[in-house]
Amino acid sequence: MSSLNGHRLVCYCSDCQAFARYLGRADEVLDAHGGTDIYQTSPGRLRIEQGLERLACVRLTENGVLRWYADCCRTPVGNTLADLRIPFVGLIHRFVVPGNASLDELWGPVRSRVFVRDAIGDRTALDGTNTSEGTPPGAIWSFLKLLVGARLSGTHRPSPFVNEDGSRRVEPAVLDPTERARLEPPG
Repeated sequence: MSSLNGHRLVCYCSDCQAFARYLGRADEVLDAHGGTDIYQTSPGRLRIEQGLERLACVRLTENGVLRWYADCCRTPVGNTLADLRIPFVGLIHRFVVPGNASLDELWGPVRSRVFVRDAIGDRTALDGTNTSEGTPPGAIWSFLKLLVGARLSGTHRPSPFVNEDGSRRVEPAVLDPTERARLEPPG
């Protein structure tokens, strides 16, 4: 994968932080400010070479995004929208094995820092032109280009998250509000 096929960002939203805590992997997934390094691309560009049968899925809320992980080791895989016909996955850096390459070489530089309002600690260290309290217009534009490009090029299929009949590979567990509340950031 290269930066031409997606958009690299760091997300500080409370849901990404809660997902890392749900998996018991916050120390490995989150940066010092609670950010998750994510590469947004088409699921048709993703190949899971081992352990496809170990995919599990959770929704942190009834209408939340689908958050995929390996149930054997609780390694985060990525996030998809509930409607899997929309060709999108936000791959989480811990899932990718870059070999000898760095994530910068593999995915390109971080182009956005989103939902910094949920960041932990001193947020002034995150200030910059590609930083947003929510989702910046540039990230939305990249997302739309990704969706259209995947459909036009045919790279939206096959998706490791979808069975041949179009159904989800795994139905998500949905956390109840009490479970979700326990995953909130400290402080």
